Amino acid sequence: MTQTSAENDTAQAAARDKAQARGLVLWLWRGYLHKHVWLLLVALVFMAIEGSMLGALSYMMQPMFDQVFMQGDGSALAWVGMAIFSIFAGRAIASVVQKVLLTRISQHTAADVRTTLLDRLMAQDVAFHKTHPPGYLIQRVQTDVASINQVWSAIITGAGRDAISLVVLMGVALNVDWRWTLVACIGLPVLVLPSLVVQRFVRRRSREVRDLGARLATRLDEVFHGIVPIKLNRLESYQSSQFRNLTNRLVGTEVRAAIGAAAIPGLIDIMAGLGFLAVLFYGGGEIIAGEKTVGQFMAFFTAMIFAFEPLRRLGAISGLWQVAAAGIERIRELMDAEPTLREAAAPVPPPSGTPDVALSDVRLFYGEAEILRGVTMRAEAGKTTAIVGASGAGKSTLFNLLTRLVDPQHGHVAVGGVDVTRLSVADLRGLFSVVSQDALLFDETLRENVVLGRTDVSDARLKEVLDAAHVSDFLEKLPDGLDTEVGPRGSNLSGGQRQRVVIARALLRDTPVLLLDEATSALDAQSETVVQAALDRLAAGRTTLVIAHRLSTVREADRIVVMDKGRVVDEGTHDELIAHDGIYAGLYHLQFNTGGPTAEDRLAAQTVADPPRTRRRRTFVGRLLSRLPRL
Repeated sequence: MTQTSAENDTAQAAARDKAQARGLVLWLWRGYLHKHVWLLLVALVFMAIEGSMLGALSYMMQPMFDQVFMQGDGSALAWVGMAIFSIFAGRAIASVVQKVLLTRISQHTAADVRTTLLDRLMAQDVAFHKTHPPGYLIQRVQTDVASINQVWSAIITGAGRDAISLVVLMGVALNVDWRWTLVACIGLPVLVLPSLVVQRFVRRRSREVRDLGARLATRLDEVFHGIVPIKLNRLESYQSSQFRNLTNRLVGTEVRAAIGAAAIPGLIDIMAGLGFLAVLFYGGGEIIAGEKTVGQFMAFFTAMIFAFEPLRRLGAISGLWQVAAAGIERIRELMDAEPTLREAAAPVPPPSGTPDVALSDVRLFYGEAEILRGVTMRAEAGKTTAIVGASGAGKSTLFNLLTRLVDPQHGHVAVGGVDVTRLSVADLRGLFSVVSQDALLFDETLRENVVLGRTDVSDARLKEVLDAAHVSDFLEKLPDGLDTEVGPRGSNLSGGQRQRVVIARALLRDTPVLLLDEATSALDAQSETVVQAALDRLAAGRTTLVIAHRLSTVREADRIVVMDKGRVVDEGTHDELIAHDGIYAGLYHLQFNTGGPTAEDRLAAQTVADPPRTRRRRTFVGRLLSRLPRL
């Protein structure tokens, strides 16, 4: 009963694997391979020619041995020799042509898959990228797509060359003696169940290899991007140890997968040995008795020898498919993942002119954590609105909402009176220019980092934005001017220079709304002065929202919004907020050491926006502070 149940489970699992394999092959064919169908057919024709040549060669063994060697027929020597030479020449030409065609097909299709996958990944929202680190995605795009090339090459070659070789060679063997052929294949039934078990083992190990490879890629990405803090904190040994542990796990899993993949052709070799042993005993007696000729035996022997080689390769395809299928499954999972942010079903035109920006009772959760708690605020059109508050207050999240990197669970976000969910994402983001402290530059020329692929930018317009952003101040110092390569992430430029390039990019975009997120916080005083002047010019005539910890950069804002723990707790001009003597005043006096309210006073001011339980806790702490001796 137990054995029967295990056999049924194995059969059901095999059926599921076959159905899944068919689904993957159909996905590859319909999505990418069918566009190359004519080239593929030509390649298959040449594969068929290459494969059939082995059958022709084995067939020629009989006249070569019987007529030339055994009977000494000299007249047969010429035509047999030329026939064999023609077989090898035809096989060589067919092999070259089909390999070139197949390489062209596989490389083009792999490029299509990579491009499509990258497009899908870039379309995903921020929440997706928070759970899928860059190293993981790089592994999927590079390594897993490479496995598709292996599958196409192996399966198509197996179908076009090895399968035809096997059919032709078995036809030659059957033509010589069908009984010998059955005896030679006596071990085939023994292969079925072990092969199914081995295939499932290889698939599981291959999935583990892909996942470990992705973790290794993520670790490398973290190491190389964090090389400075790693050095400063003397973490080289720690990171090396972590990487070595992952590598050792990967090696062990790779070896186990290789054992499984090699087991299938190994089983075929054992079966082939048993078959030849049986034929030798069975057919040898017929040759000794004169019932069969040496030429017939050599033709049969050669056909079977040649037949087991493509059979071995076809068996190896099974193992290779299991390895590749694990990668293809991961690719399909990423391609089938739907972005949580949906485009508007019937998008409306974007607002014209310089729009205002408004949030109404906006609440946002990341999992269980509530990030924004009923935020209501408005940034007037053409004016500068600053958003200040402690780290974690939810300031940057507001920018993510405005540009629809994330949607709130409650409330509304509007630009120019239009809810952002009613606009197409492209139109919405076309309204904004963003300058943050992380000046993102690409490993291209400075010119390309400003124009970003645009071809409609005149030299005069480009010079105008470069002058306005103070990029022209350092341009002459660069070795190739605008054609200077800025290096990975702009590493060939200083922090201030990178910021000015990003500002020039924003000026060239010329959008009505400007978002500045700590744009000068990482700069020294001299660079900050230059960059701030460029930002002031950029903000002129635009609806501008500024996030800043340095309150000196927002004093002149038309309106300042104070946030604390995901809520708007105060707003007004600088002078009004100082007069309110709340959180903003506390932050201002703390930064500029004006001798303003004490720590106890600032703590009391913060309780205005706190819920009752927190307010009681802060009041208790305030009483404790009041009893401490004044230093």
